[in-house]
Amino acid sequence: MMIRLFRQRPIAMGATGATVATGATAATGARCLLLALLAASAAAHAQGNAGHADAGKAIASQGLPPAVAACASCHGAQGEGMAGFPPLAGQGADYLRSQLEAFADGSRGSPVMAPIAKGLKPQDRADVAAYFASLPSGIAAAPASPDPKDAGAWLALRGRMADGIPACASCHGPNGGGVGGHFPAIAKLDASYMQAQVDGWKSGSRGPGPLGLMAAVAKRLSAQDIEAVARHYAATAARQPQGGAAQ
Repeated sequence: MMIRLFRQRPIAMGATGATVATGATAATGARCLLLALLAASAAAHAQGNAGHADAGKAIASQGLPPAVAACASCHGAQGEGMAGFPPLAGQGADYLRSQLEAFADGSRGSPVMAPIAKGLKPQDRADVAAYFASLPSGIAAAPASPDPKDAGAWLALRGRMADGIPACASCHGPNGGGVGGHFPAIAKLDASYMQAQVDGWKSGSRGPGPLGLMAAVAKRLSAQDIEAVARHYAATAARQPQGGAAQ
């Protein structure tokens, strides 16, 4: 079946799906549909190993020698991220855990993360995810209304529906701080990391994500779009006072 999220642009989503009308009401309806579908997935996931932040903190800061390096060595002491490595602080625990599982089973490719994820037991992954989810993200609030001349702000907050590109905010929140357990924060990702993920969705080396949305959107994003969105979020982060609000 098909999910129709964008005007005259049907997107194949596999064996199950729905049809959502276009426009502002459709965007809200699509988002509600996604969150409803993912709630069941999150509930099922929660029946597995519960994560313990204290145990996760130890792995994040010390690793599990000799096979697993400390998360802090690449992602920063407080999960704030470093050049080429995304911030993890404040991300949803379900999202972080699902990505570790994807690295471990090969459905998300990464020569760096694959051996680390494989070296973690399921409980370890749950613990690390719980720890980083407990940290403040420090992501700032977004401007109420974007300047039409600011391509990045416009894409982030309004999208470009003529090309079938929804606003980043429709799934990742108005400030890019993430929504629920499965839509991650993107506000502090640099352009090179964003581009690498978009390339991964285009090539299939990264799983399509909830209902295949990002795999579909990625094909419509240019390198200039990614640079503009990253620049917008970087500027938003720069406006945040020291010790910004947690997400």
